[in-house]
Amino acid sequence: MTTFDEREAGFEAKFTHDADVEFRIVARANKLLGTWAAGKLGMTPEASEDYARTVVHAEFEKAGHQGVFDKIFSDLAVRGIGISAADVRAAMDATQAEARHQIMDVA
Repeated sequence: MTTFDEREAGFEAKFTHDADVEFRIVARANKLLGTWAAGKLGMTPEASEDYARTVVHAEFEKAGHQGVFDKIFSDLAVRGIGISAADVRAAMDATQAEARHQIMDVA
């Protein structure tokens, strides 16, 4: 294997690792956000876990984080919980930062 091939393999491994870490951060952030929203919705711990899982899956329904935002915001609105879009976005930012901290401390 040449030096170029070794460098290429190293870059590919780093790219794969970075993509995996980013995926885990997003999944953890969405779970934390789902737990936050479940608390606002007054759910039991068991229901909170199930709800957090549905929030994680909402990431795949629309590009970016819009699916997660739409789910959380509409679920809160349907229940008449007065949380603004800005509040949900702030919670998304906070859980993203917390998830990054949690995952990067582990990695």
